[in-house]
Amino acid sequence: QVHLVESGGGLVQAGASLRLSCQTSGSTVSTYGVGWFRQAPGKEREFVAAIRLHYDAEFYSESVKGRFTISRDDAKNTVYLQMNSLKPEDTADYYCAATSRVGLTIKSAYDTWGRGTQVTVSS
Repeated sequence: QVHLVESGGGLVQAGASLRLSCQTSGSTVSTYGVGWFRQAPGKEREFVAAIRLHYDAEFYSESVKGRFTISRDDAKNTVYLQMNSLKPEDTADYYCAATSRVGLTIKSAYDTWGRGTQVTVSS
């Protein structure tokens, strides 16, 4: 089983940058992809970005495309989410998730979730 731990959240001003980390451990051989999702208060959890592990490909939601970058460091078993030009509407709890199935932009495709890290962007 895969275990995921997020870190790197915090309170920043609009326009600032943050880098979130998702440390993976456990049995990752069958992991097809890792994604980042976010959930703002009172809203549904939504897709942010994902990376396909065995045949490199990246996917982004329209709301973060051009500002956020997902990447991986296999030596550290870590997936990152670099967030630039942050906006107040990016405020949410951010979760990383792993899946052994296709459909990396679909929340229901993910098997395993971390506990989340909070990002707050002030105006």
